[in-house]
Amino acid sequence: MLFFGMAGCTQTDKLPILGEREAVTKEVDGKTVTDSVYHTIPDFKFVSQNGDTVTAATVKNKIYVADFFFTSCPTICPKMKTQLKRVYERFKANPDVLLLSHTIDPAHDSVPVLKEFAQELGVTGKNWLFVTGDRDKIYDIGQNSYMVTAQEDSSAPGGVVHSGAFILVDKDRHIRGIYDGTTETGVDKLMADMDKLLNEK
Repeated sequence: MLFFGMAGCTQTDKLPILGEREAVTKEVDGKTVTDSVYHTIPDFKFVSQNGDTVTAATVKNKIYVADFFFTSCPTICPKMKTQLKRVYERFKANPDVLLLSHTIDPAHDSVPVLKEFAQELGVTGKNWLFVTGDRDKIYDIGQNSYMVTAQEDSSAPGGVVHSGAFILVDKDRHIRGIYDGTTETGVDKLMADMDKLLNEK
């Protein structure tokens, strides 16, 4: 179950902040106040198809879309990449937007493999990053931070199972939406919400 927490704003078109939130009581100017601490994507360290180190600093002051895939995926990944390419084409000129695709098969998906994969998709520049790294850290951040499935499963096609979700993350690393990345309808909603988030004060 996801806990949907609204930020302290009454605007009906403001995107919710997803995930658990914690009430924290503290002293401010001699008064006791209770504040909400929202679920936040933790610091991370991966390597992109360009050989660059990708960390939380890479997404600083940007909204970004995260997903999980592997280059030899025989099932939903081709649909997901077709749909995420639409997002890339729409926002590639916007410096405030980044796409972050995590491989869940790092043993195969080396930097050169990811580079070739990106080139075959027609991706240039640094606003769509395909990242690899320690397998356990990728699985952990997928399941425990982005709240999607990413794990080894010998019974699944390709030996791993993962979600077809695209996760929209704001500039404070809060999750603001989760979308079906395999459908045009889901990705149309994602792009509309990205426009909302870019205009959010």
